[in-house]
Amino acid sequence: MIEVMVRRICIRIPLRYFRENWGAPFILGFMILLIVAAVSLAGGLDFLANEVAVYAYYLLVAGVFQRSCSRRLDYFASRWVF
Repeated sequence: MIEVMVRRICIRIPLRYFRENWGAPFILGFMILLIVAAVSLAGGLDFLANEVAVYAYYLLVAGVFQRSCSRRLDYFASRWVF
């Protein structure tokens, strides 16, 4: 018999991180939806898993696009001196 003891895990992300990284909420949503897709696939709900995975990848594309745009804005803003 295998006993698994689960401790309380608390992940704290400061709000400053989301202000600096605009794509973070989309990427976090991608990870959550991908976990939901994996659990639904393990539960035998193949159709639901496929649909959730498609929306998860849409969030990933949006997050990466948003992240690259914010990085470019930071790069050009550091070069512009007023």
